[in-house]
Amino acid sequence: MILARTFSFLLPATLTALFLTAGGLLQAKEARPDDYRLAPYKDELFGYPRILGSSYGGDFLKIQYIKARDLYQRDMVPMKRVKRRYLSLATRRSERDYTLREGKITVRFIGVGKVSGNAKAIVIFVHGQNGTRFLGANDNMFGGNFNRIKNLMLRNEGAYLSPRVSDFRARGAAEIALVMKTMAERSPGAPVFVACGSMGGAICWRLIQNRRTARLLGGILLLGSTYDVKFLKNAAAIGRRIPIYLGHGGDDKVFNWKGQARFFRKLRQIAPGYPVRMVLFDTGSHGTPIRMTDWREIINWMLVVDGQ
Repeated sequence: MILARTFSFLLPATLTALFLTAGGLLQAKEARPDDYRLAPYKDELFGYPRILGSSYGGDFLKIQYIKARDLYQRDMVPMKRVKRRYLSLATRRSERDYTLREGKITVRFIGVGKVSGNAKAIVIFVHGQNGTRFLGANDNMFGGNFNRIKNLMLRNEGAYLSPRVSDFRARGAAEIALVMKTMAERSPGAPVFVACGSMGGAICWRLIQNRRTARLLGGILLLGSTYDVKFLKNAAAIGRRIPIYLGHGGDDKVFNWKGQARFFRKLRQIAPGYPVRMVLFDTGSHGTPIRMTDWREIINWMLVVDGQ
């Protein structure tokens, strides 16, 4: 089903008309207001439990993580099914499985909220090794934190997307770039926040250092992920001052948190005041940042500092 001159977007027939204009191009009617912020949603359940340490004016936090409390008491079935009070399944009314095509690139993703246009903000989750588009849309895993970001975007006139990427190199980055471009055409002015888990971080670093994709970014979130020393040598990328969040587990066996901490400090040394934050979840494992990151707090911070 061809919906525009350069790409096709497959979706339920009842939504097709929302994507068409007389010229065949996707457009949106309004941009995000400057005072746009995500309103509270289950903050008492998803806020950070206890701050153990703070430095750099609060931009480097050490957060208490207790597995018995934050995993076993939170989940009915550990790591598979969260307790009902952490969820709202209202998102399922707008949740769809989409296919986006342009040339030789095909991207499948799960979308929630204003995917069709007029979104005030857009969040895209990029999975890691062996992930699928269903991972970032899973309501029950990771303590219900994916359900929270879906609800935050739905309730705040935003859009949330969980695509599948083919790899973590140029092709995967091109796939996410296509998703970003398409969403930007539908919702001009809406900041795009790309959250990358584990190996997906390689894509985040490609996006922030590419001039064309960087101009769409409101920030990147690295969740138990990688750092890129090339960024530290890229004066143009640093000069754009796109907000960066580094969430890491203190007991991550895949990527050691100390490398991320060194990256944080070096970036602040090279570019004092750069909008970068790191949250270290004490004793947390590789997946802990996805479970414990406070989406609302981080995105609202990015909305404030972006462009300053």
